[in-house]
Amino acid sequence: MKIKSVTGQEVLASGGYPTLQATVILDDDTTASAQVPYGASAGSHEAVMLVDNDPDRYQGKGVLKAVQNIEEIISPAILGQTAKDQAQIDKTLIDLDGTPNKSKLGGNSILAVSLAVAKATASSLKKPLYRHIIDTFQTKPNLASLPKPMMVAIEGGKHAANSTDLQEYCLSAVGTETVEKSIESVLETYHTLEKVLTNKGLSTNVGNEGAFAPEGIESNEAPLQFLTQAIEQAGFKPGADIAISIDAAANEFYQDGKYQLKIEDKALTSDELIEYYTPWLDKYPVVSLEDMLAEDDWSAWTRFNKITNAHKILHLGDDLTVTSTDRLQQAINQQAISAILIKLNQVGTLTETVECCQLANQHGLVTVPSHRGGGETNDTSMVDLAVAVGSRFIKVGPTRGERISKYNRLIEIERELK
Repeated sequence: MKIKSVTGQEVLASGGYPTLQATVILDDDTTASAQVPYGASAGSHEAVMLVDNDPDRYQGKGVLKAVQNIEEIISPAILGQTAKDQAQIDKTLIDLDGTPNKSKLGGNSILAVSLAVAKATASSLKKPLYRHIIDTFQTKPNLASLPKPMMVAIEGGKHAANSTDLQEYCLSAVGTETVEKSIESVLETYHTLEKVLTNKGLSTNVGNEGAFAPEGIESNEAPLQFLTQAIEQAGFKPGADIAISIDAAANEFYQDGKYQLKIEDKALTSDELIEYYTPWLDKYPVVSLEDMLAEDDWSAWTRFNKITNAHKILHLGDDLTVTSTDRLQQAINQQAISAILIKLNQVGTLTETVECCQLANQHGLVTVPSHRGGGETNDTSMVDLAVAVGSRFIKVGPTRGERISKYNRLIEIERELK
């Protein structure tokens, strides 16, 4: 099972700008392609998404350089290699780049090829991708307990203009229902939320991720009230059937040593921001909090983690940890988090992503694979990854084809396993 051909091309992502697709052909003529997403809100420690910076094409956001890197540098280096040896393929890609953040070849170039190799191998072996990942990395998930939806319902920050300072408010299924029923329940609540917002005189326009992005919300707390009302009005028990997850993306409103909450005209220190958040933990059915502080505000993360642990609420790192085993280990050492968001394109290869998940699992941390807000694709590899590493949730938006494809894939996997 040798690699016979590796090619790259530009394809369009959900934001209307290009992203990268790699196609791998094996010597048995098995062919597979992988597309990589990118984020509108991205941590500074992420792997580099290589763009052309050519102002005459897509406002500088074309990826023809990344395509060239695939075809002129990566392809010659891995042609003839055994596709089944994912770790060796990924090591070759990492060594070819040679930088700590994959800035030479681009994390997008490397990930596209890494995933395409894995998908081609799985197809050649006649296995679903999640089963191939399980067998390759010996992950040992409990397939009787598949990831549940953490569905973005209201978005603001960099994902929606003139909405909240905080980036995402999600509806998370926490009951014992099947995946298919959980998705149904959360979507019913999402559609009920539309009525709640309308009754409040707020718009139901949607943002980058297909979630509501109403203008004129008066506080960052108000969406928590709206979501709780929607859960109840949809006929579910807040906290027992459906709970709330928050992603502040606080790095985006951290400036000059203060957290700038523009819609409330507040500039807060780390401790003041923690005090701002803490009452919500008792008032609302919150199950998880993500990036509530800036990506390098380490001591504040540790202080807040003690509070979230006391409330039995998951405290997720995203910009803090960027799917990096080094930063995850630092977070573990400092007791800064109890869970980690996983994004394949933050680190750049399948092997590194799985290793990060395995490190989290070894230390009892929950993993939550996530979509990207700025440029998502119809590629569903993140769902197979989530199943393969035993994640508790997947975080994905509620509408638009590139989001719904993830939920459809998760339902498909559940049906396969019955």
